[in-house]
Amino acid sequence: MNIYEKLLNIQTELKAPKGQTNKFGGYKYRSCEDILEAVKPICKKYDATLVLSDELVNIGDRYYIKATAILYDIKNKSIEIGIEQSSISNTAYARESESKKGMDESQITGTASSYARKYALNGLFNIDDTKDADTNEFREQVEQENEKVIDGTKLKVLNASITKNNIPDNVVELILSQYGYTSTNEIKIKDYMKIINDFKTKVS
Repeated sequence: MNIYEKLLNIQTELKAPKGQTNKFGGYKYRSCEDILEAVKPICKKYDATLVLSDELVNIGDRYYIKATAILYDIKNKSIEIGIEQSSISNTAYARESESKKGMDESQITGTASSYARKYALNGLFNIDDTKDADTNEFREQVEQENEKVIDGTKLKVLNASITKNNIPDNVVELILSQYGYTSTNEIKIKDYMKIINDFKTKVS
């Protein structure tokens, strides 16, 4: 049995329960720990072992946790002579929030790591979490992030572009009004790139 056959059997037999309860919504969801608890005996059954790792990566001006889940075949003799592949891996990313009420920096990183590891496992074992509570929670965090006003760096870039391209004040006001703004100081992250593209269109 090669590593792909072993993975198929593990995917087929794995039943990861939703062992966590959202205190506010009262609904169930599964965590990374729930998946690991369920998959360990199945891995043992098929002479496979699972290894998880984290890596901090910088993308743009934000930091992400890159989690990798690797399933290793530990008893296939063909592997020793290089005939067959010995492992299969999957990676996933989760962005560290700039801040989260009630959490210190280590807890914020730990939360991102749990998300990333869970989604790496989901991809490896074909677990569908589209309806899980923590998926919704993560989406809400992203939405909250997008509602923040752009930082000083983005504001300077935008204003410099307006000045450099001699975009008239009435055009600037018109574009901003389409998004409900009266000044570039009010622009939210969710609208920033759209407004940049609108200005580029006016220049071209």
